[in-house]
Parts: sequence; structure tokens; C-alpha cells
Amino acid sequence: MDKKYIEVNRASWNQRAETHFDSEFYDVESFLKGKSSLNPIELDILGNIKGKSLLHAMCHFGQDTLSLARLGAITTGVDISDVAIKKAKELSKEIGISSRFVNCDFYSIPKNLGDQFDIFFSSYGVIGWLDDLERWAITAAKHTKKGGRLILVEFHPVIWMYDDDFEFIQYNYFKADTIATEEASYTEKESADKNQFYSWNHSLSEVIGSLIKAGFKIEKFKEYNYSPYDCFRHTKKLDEGKYIIKKFGNKIPMVYALEAIKS
Repeated sequence: MDKKYIEVNRASWNQRAETHFDSEFYDVESFLKGKSSLNPIELDILGNIKGKSLLHAMCHFGQDTLSLARLGAITTGVDISDVAIKKAKELSKEIGISSRFVNCDFYSIPKNLGDQFDIFFSSYGVIGWLDDLERWAITAAKHTKKGGRLILVEFHPVIWMYDDDFEFIQYNYFKADTIATEEASYTEKESADKNQFYSWNHSLSEVIGSLIKAGFKIEKFKEYNYSPYDCFRHTKKLDEGKYIIKKFGNKIPMVYALEAIKS
């Protein structure tokens, strides 16, 4: 990946980490009191992780990493943002849950970690920050034990085709040009405080094809017609932890989850 993209995105996530940590969206106060930050979607596909070594790639400030540790996993979290990793370490110390946290961009994981893990995990809004999914899958394979699992829970690529107000299709479903954006964070959707970042759209065939090419076997795949997070504009709450886009109802996929086994 172009170093310019890495540094701009790092700056974006450093800014976001400061904003997100104090936001109602992430509700750190409840997390500190013992509330898990995980959703039924990922808990269902993860299953029993007690005693399993788990690498959480693109972990932000570690709430999910530490929630996984609370379930008994031996966790390592990696993130591009040095601000986020600092906060993750502070959270770990405050709640008394041990987890290793490493600050580096995704493609630099092999330079910073020599380990292989039982589970390679990432969730929600992660692969769009990566320009090369074949390299993503190769990196994941390098750090997954033979017979180990890759778990990816991600927003559906159909969502990323639309403009922010879901009025028209703005972007290609398939990977095309780099998308340069300047907007407020999803935790402060109407804020005038915007930051710049770069991202890429990836089709389901690109995701699955990259994993197969890297030596993974797709074991499970499921799509969901709702988001567990109220992170888009013009949403409607169906139930606790279930949000849809009003104009589309339950007619489009919003999230998918997959499990792949390393051969």
C-alpha cells in the first residue's frame, strides 16, 4: 500500500480514537462495568473460544479484543492507530484483563509478530481500509495455524455502493479506483469536524476468492439484513442491536459473516 494512504489513514484513526473513546456509541463506561462489546453475529460464528489463541486485526482501542479475552481467549490486538493502542492498554490495565496490543498497519503484521494463532479475527468496517485483498489473505494465512480459523464479520459491500444518504449508487460494487473521502466519524454523523481518509470497495467474490487462493477453505457464510450498529444515516431500529435503512427495509444485505479454515 502507498505510504501516503497509510499515514493519512493513521492520522484519521488517531483522531477517531480520541472521539470514539468518549462517545455514547462505544459506551466505555458500561464496558468498564463488565458489559461485552460483542454482538450475537460474531458470538454465534466464533463459538467456544476458551483457551484459544486469537489475533484481532484492526482492533481499534480494544473493546472487542478484551471482550474476547473475558470469554477465555488468549488475545493479541493489532491496530494502525498509536492513540487507539495506548487506550487499549489502559483499558486492559483498568479492567484487569490481560491482552497483548501491538501498534502497526495491517500489512506490517508479519514484521511485528512471529506468532501463529488458532483464530484470526476481524470485524465491521475493516477490509475497506486495505487496497490488496490477496495480500490481506496471505497475511492472515501466515498468522493462522494449520487447521485454524479465520473469522470475518463485515459490512456487506452492497452498503458501500451508495452515497451517504442512500439516494443513489455512487460507487462501484467491484474494486475500482481509490476512494478519497472527507467526512465526520460514524459516531458523530452530523458533526462539522471532518477528517480525510482513503478506502477501497471489495466484492464478495474478491473476499472469498482471495481466501481460497491463500489456502483457506470456506466453512460457513451467512448474510444478515440488518446492522447491529446504528452507524449509518436514515436508519430504523427494529429491535435492540438491529438497524435497517428506512427506505430499503429488510430487502438488502447489510452484514455478512464467514468462517474459513486454513488447509
